[in-house]
Amino acid sequence: MTEDRQVDVVVVGLGVGGEEVAGKLAAAGLTVVGIERGLVGGECPYWGCVPTKMMIRAGNALAEARRVDGLAGSAQVVPDWAPVAKRIREEATDTWDDTVAVERFTGKGGHFVRGTGTIEGPGRVRVGDDVYQANRGIVIGTGSAPVVPPVDGLAGTPYWTNREAVEVEELPESLVILGGGAIGVELGQVFARFGVRVTIVEHSGRLLAMEEPESSVLVAAALRADGVEIHTGALAERVRHDADGFTVYLSTEAVVTGERLLVTTGRRARLAGLGLESVGVDPEQRSLPVDERMRVADGIWAVGDVTGHGAFTHVAMYQAGIAIRDILGQGGPGADYRALPRVTFTDPEVGAVGLTEQQARERGISVQVGLTELPGSSRGWIHKAGNEGFIKLVADAERGVLVGATSAGPVGGEVLSALAVAVHGSVPVESLRHMIYAYPTFHRAIEAALQDLR
Repeated sequence: MTEDRQVDVVVVGLGVGGEEVAGKLAAAGLTVVGIERGLVGGECPYWGCVPTKMMIRAGNALAEARRVDGLAGSAQVVPDWAPVAKRIREEATDTWDDTVAVERFTGKGGHFVRGTGTIEGPGRVRVGDDVYQANRGIVIGTGSAPVVPPVDGLAGTPYWTNREAVEVEELPESLVILGGGAIGVELGQVFARFGVRVTIVEHSGRLLAMEEPESSVLVAAALRADGVEIHTGALAERVRHDADGFTVYLSTEAVVTGERLLVTTGRRARLAGLGLESVGVDPEQRSLPVDERMRVADGIWAVGDVTGHGAFTHVAMYQAGIAIRDILGQGGPGADYRALPRVTFTDPEVGAVGLTEQQARERGISVQVGLTELPGSSRGWIHKAGNEGFIKLVADAERGVLVGATSAGPVGGEVLSALAVAVHGSVPVESLRHMIYAYPTFHRAIEAALQDLR
């Protein structure tokens, strides 16, 4: 019989959140086993936030160069994907290798195990023939995987997910994207700016359906200006693949074609095969319900995508900090998602925090809305080309505080920081109205949006 190895904590899944928990606990002197079947660090550094933002930076550089005309003379722009692909491979150590990340964890005193961890009971985790007994508890950070819709004819074809899109070394002539959320619109704009004929198909009535309608209008216009064809309110009913590429038949009776097909229709928590049923947790849930201390059940914590609070690196890191403090008995505040920030890194960027206007109204809040367009601001007028955007504020009139905001524009994600502080800190609207806003900045438009609150 295999003898259980006694440890303090077992972390199953070393994505962004799991790696943070495992590393910090090991550095604090606990005996920690970190289990990962893929790459330590998860999706973000290899196929997610980091490489996709490299791609976006490259695409934006092309767009900005094209804006020289009318501002500062003229410029000839010749797109070349080769340096982008090279930079991504250098960042991912060419073969998508996690040696550095593994050494980062073991260097803190952790014990790394490559494999699939299965919970077999309270505190008990098996990896192959080895069994670890966690005396303090288990942390789950197995992340999420792309959701592939059950479209007739799609299975078995060489469709792309975000991974293939990031790894591509030679761009296709044309690309169909299923899904008009953040990932779909970001990648769609990048490829279009490098000369790919892009078509986006979104089943809801607008792109970025989870954000403000104004954001959807702004991003759709930007994409169309880059040559992207957009089909909203359209379902992919059937897919055909042959030597010429993909043909997608839509519910609107439209037919779209592309050399490649990219599926960006969402992500789902990786819970299958974890053995959650052995500790009384339903493995068929879409995500793991956690309390404010990241506890799933007695002796079990979860962080990151598996919790269902947003597939964002910053959420995983935030939750990791809470779980670490709880396991170490350090106390501190629990989770508070009122001011959860998010950024869609299109050009213009769309930053948002807290509730949308619709969400606020659905919660019965007495809503006031203020909106100002960036081109009408001093900085927007100065910026000229590429100055599209707006700031929208959603206030609780009874409490006199902001409950949500959107900052869309050339640096929408950066301007968002001030609005995130306002929402998180419940800063009174009257205090915001009487602040001094630097001139001429994009964030000064917050003042105009406050004046428009009604």
